[in-house]
Formats: sequence, structure tokens, C-alpha cells
Amino acid sequence: MDTLRILVTDDELGMRLGAERTLRDFRVIVPDVHEEVAFVVDQAETGEQAIEKITSQPPDILLLDHKLPGISGLDVLDRVSGMHAELLTIMITAYASIETAVTATKRGAYDFLAKPFTPDELKSTVRKAAIRIVLAKQARKLAEEKKQVRFQFIRVLGHELKAPLNAIDGFLQLIKNHTLGGEIGAYNEIIGRCGVRVDHMRKLIVDLLDMTRIESGQKARDLGTVDVREVARTSIETILPTAQPRNIAINLHADAPANMTADRGEIEMILNNLISNAVKYNRDNGRVDVRITKSNLIVTIAVADTGIGMSKEEAAKLFGEFVRIKNAKTRSILGSGLGLSIVKRLAMLYDGSAVVESEPDAGSTFTVILKDQPGSPATPTPAVTTTDEG
Repeated sequence: MDTLRILVTDDELGMRLGAERTLRDFRVIVPDVHEEVAFVVDQAETGEQAIEKITSQPPDILLLDHKLPGISGLDVLDRVSGMHAELLTIMITAYASIETAVTATKRGAYDFLAKPFTPDELKSTVRKAAIRIVLAKQARKLAEEKKQVRFQFIRVLGHELKAPLNAIDGFLQLIKNHTLGGEIGAYNEIIGRCGVRVDHMRKLIVDLLDMTRIESGQKARDLGTVDVREVARTSIETILPTAQPRNIAINLHADAPANMTADRGEIEMILNNLISNAVKYNRDNGRVDVRITKSNLIVTIAVADTGIGMSKEEAAKLFGEFVRIKNAKTRSILGSGLGLSIVKRLAMLYDGSAVVESEPDAGSTFTVILKDQPGSPATPTPAVTTTDEG
């Protein structure tokens, strides 16, 4: 619950007490953000006293009488508008006129309340001001979060690109200085290492573009009937050349077609990321089991490996952007840190989810739940299990 401070400035004691009594237990629910707002009410009898209180402890809303002993409400408005730009002032006056309202608005007043007014009128005016304040706070918070995300993105991207660029630069210097002699074949391994680094950077850029398209909603989608089992076969064929040199078997378990309305490219991205990770983080002579099932409107993709696994703490971080588990076992494995984040966001497009269960040195099982017809009545989500095979 958010609490806003209100300062009631009026030379009439009854008006101040009445406003405080009306607003003391008043609550406002802000739409869209579902924030509940309560109020703390303070009083000031003169304009001078109001300025002192605003200077020492600025309120969020100022209920300000136009006619005050000493300096007028408009004079107070002139002084405080430059001090606290976020303060919303509601002018209160017995001399309601268009001219007074226009003058107050020009000097920074947010709203206008004419005496005599009912408690409901007061509540309505304060409600509008409170909603505006809370939404403005939310907008500032989102802007700050975006700034932090942008900074984090640039920092991590720079870090991810710096390492392969430095490696390529070092290899090129070896070639330039003929460090290994004049025989061209002697440099084949170095050239191959450069290619690996270039592939890593290319993958990072492709993943980044995919991520931004998904998040911005600008990714073009071509929805149609897709057999997830058939897409899994294609993904396995694509990744098999990477698995075979390490003698890693990839097995597909799917007893029947798993048709759903989907964008084939999105399903391919999900399966390619999951299966390639299962190979990448597996041990030599290991195994990857891909299971595709459909029950009612739910399509389940489960990819289990016999690899290095991870702790619960590491698994909890895994679906964040640019998150890569870095330890002695993964130090030499290249990756963008975006693949699983993409998987999770794609799953959300289908009212689904992506989860992992893992055990160090025993392997991991990644399970993606997809809904065939997003937006239709919810269907129970199948339980997630971890395979201990191998």
C-alpha cells in the first residue's frame, strides 16, 4: 500500500477538520497497477505556515484555500511550484469563477474545488490527484528500470564480445608475425579457433535480434498447424553432427503426432535451443532424450540429458537474460546466455512455461509447456519430472 501526504491549508478550522475527517480513512485503488493508496493528513492555517511545512516535509497533495490571512493561496502556489515540481495543488475557494480557475491553472494548480463542497466531491478530486501521482511514480520507476536494463545490456554485451574479439586479435597477430613459420598449414588450427569465435559472436547477435523482436512484439508470426514431433526430428538432424564426434546419442520419444497451432520458426527455436544445450553441456558418450507429448490442448516438450547438471541455486537463475552458469565445468563452453531466455519468452506466447530440474553431475531436464489454443480455458499443467537415466 502506498501512503500519500496531504496538507490542508485553510484559515477556517472547521474546513480543515472536516477535510481531515473525510480523508483520514479514505482509500483509493489505482487501476492498471492495482495499487491501494491511503492518506496522511496535515493542516496549516496560513500561507506562511504552509510554506514552512512544505519546505521541511513536502506533501504529495496540497489542498490550498485561495483567500488566506497574510499571503494569498496564489502567492503560496507561486512559491512552491518552483520548489517541488511533483507536488499537486488543488485550489479551494469560495469565489469560484472561470478567471480564478484559469489564473490558478496558469500558476501550476492541478485542479480546482469550489466552496461549499461535499465530502464526495472532495474524495473525487483527491482520487484523481492520487491516481495521477501513483501513475507518474510508476512511469518514473519504469523509466529508471529501462535505463538500468539498457546499461546492464550494454555492459554484458561488451563483455561477451570483448573476449572473442581479443582472442581473434591474438590469433591474427600470430599469423601476421609468422610465429609458426612460413608453412600455411601450420596456421590451420589458429584459423579454426578464429572461426569458432566468429560463430560465437554471430550466434550472440542472432539471439539478441530474436530477443528484441519477441519483446517488442515486432516479430512477424506465421501461425498454422505444426507437428511438434516433426519439428523435433528436424532439430535433432540439425544438431546431430555436433553430437556425433562426442558419441552423444539423441533419442526422440514421441508415440504420436503432436499437432498444434503455432509458428514453426518459434517451435524450432525452442527445440534447437534445448537440444543444442543438452549436447553442449553433456558429457562424452552421454545421451539426450527428447520427449514430445500432447494431452488435450497441452503440448509438452521435455529434453533430458546426462550432463554436468547444476545446483538449485544455479537453476533458479537460468532463464534470465545473459545468464550463463560459470564454473570449472563450463568455463570452456561458449554461449550467448540468451537461448533459455528466448525459450521462456516464446513459451509465454503460448500461455505456457519453461522450467528446469537438475542435479549436479547427474543431468538436467528442461520442460516446456505450450498451449495449443492460447486464451482458451486453462488445462491442468502436467507435473514436471526429472529423469535419472544414464
